[in-house]
Amino acid sequence: MELKQTWHQTIPVSALMQIEPLDYRRGQLTVSAPITPNINLHQTMFAGSIYTLATLTGWGMLWLQQRIAGVDGDIVLADGHIRYLAPIIDTPIAKCIWPETDLSRLPQGRRVKVKLEVELWCEGTLCAVFEGLYVSQPTRRVSEELRS
Repeated sequence: MELKQTWHQTIPVSALMQIEPLDYRRGQLTVSAPITPNINLHQTMFAGSIYTLATLTGWGMLWLQQRIAGVDGDIVLADGHIRYLAPIIDTPIAKCIWPETDLSRLPQGRRVKVKLEVELWCEGTLCAVFEGLYVSQPTRRVSEELRS
């Protein structure tokens, strides 16, 4: 999948964590990472890995939506908050649902802000909830074309 390649080539920690998109349908992206390379001394998933998995799931959702809409932008996380609800003891599943958001501002040279929620589930238990504010800036190419 192109998303996995993009993560692994541009965000090296994603390859070390073995983060992988599982499925995208009906506006929902599911992503996972095995617990083994992300384990801590308590034999649960390391909090930093949980945060990174959630952050990249939201980032990946916006990246996919830009591809679907045929627009391009540079995505960054502007703000993020996570609540750890239960330990992750096995491979988690991160889920993100796309809120209806207009991305048409990007080709006009304007940034887009999107609030996304990512839930991390393990063995049927909700273990963490991440809320992120992502900003997509028009790419330099788009900005330069608008100035011409």
